[in-house]
Amino acid sequence: MQERRAKAKSDATVGDRVVATNRRARYDYEILETFECGIILTGSEVKSLREGNAQIADAYARIDDGELWLFQMHIPPWAFAVGFGSHDPDRKRKLLVHRHEIKDLHGQTQTQPLTLVPLKLYFKDGRAKVEIALARGKKQQDRRQALAKRDAQREMARAVRNAEKFA
Repeated sequence: MQERRAKAKSDATVGDRVVATNRRARYDYEILETFECGIILTGSEVKSLREGNAQIADAYARIDDGELWLFQMHIPPWAFAVGFGSHDPDRKRKLLVHRHEIKDLHGQTQTQPLTLVPLKLYFKDGRAKVEIALARGKKQQDRRQALAKRDAQREMARAVRNAEKFA
């Protein structure tokens, strides 16, 4: 019995397990650089994340008073958290990065029209992590060009596949 528990615990802590992704971010923004950040959570938030409940589509990160914070990330309350154990689903959450990285990010976001966008939320070695990106917003024309380029590549791949079938 204890062997099964130990194996289940080791399986849960080994490897990456993605909880939520922000697929819209790659469409709306040009990703310049990515960072892996730790995140400070309460116990019921971690339990809810382990069940796969989180939304980061509307989330963004910002530097306030020399610290990096994540806003608008929604983690629904854990079903079994009763009373004092429940949490505010939309509260701001502190991200853990090195001080020099915060200074670099702050300098870049102040001098250029850049934003910090979360790309994915995952567990790595049993700890919750957030991948944030330093990104520049795309114009509507850029989005259309990206779609046209992707469609052209898809058509070329389809033509190559069909040529190989009949050759």
